[in-house]
Amino acid sequence: MEEKKENIIIRLSFEFALNIVEYAEMLEEKRKFVIANQLLKSGTSIGANIREAQNAESKNDFIHKFKIAAKEADETEYWLLLCKFAKNYPDSQLLLDKLYEMKKIISKIIITSKIK
Repeated sequence: MEEKKENIIIRLSFEFALNIVEYAEMLEEKRKFVIANQLLKSGTSIGANIREAQNAESKNDFIHKFKIAAKEADETEYWLLLCKFAKNYPDSQLLLDKLYEMKKIISKIIITSKIK
């Protein structure tokens, strides 16, 4: 039986979504509901779009789903930077570091997919 190679971006984006859920819970405990909600939407959408791309109907559809994931990653970066520089918010640097790693991979996947 052939062993299936791990898809690292699926794993990273799922783990990131779990981290976002935990961070949003911390924000809610501090009564930061609006930003918690924004982060939950954009931060979990990255992985959802990447997962959806795995069943794309065409190469263009695959690229499109990854472009949506990239846009959601940019929005998530905005909210995390806002948390980083605002007063009385939990530290978001670890999440930003994980997000930057994912953004590099997403970008490479988009570029490589366009070439193929």
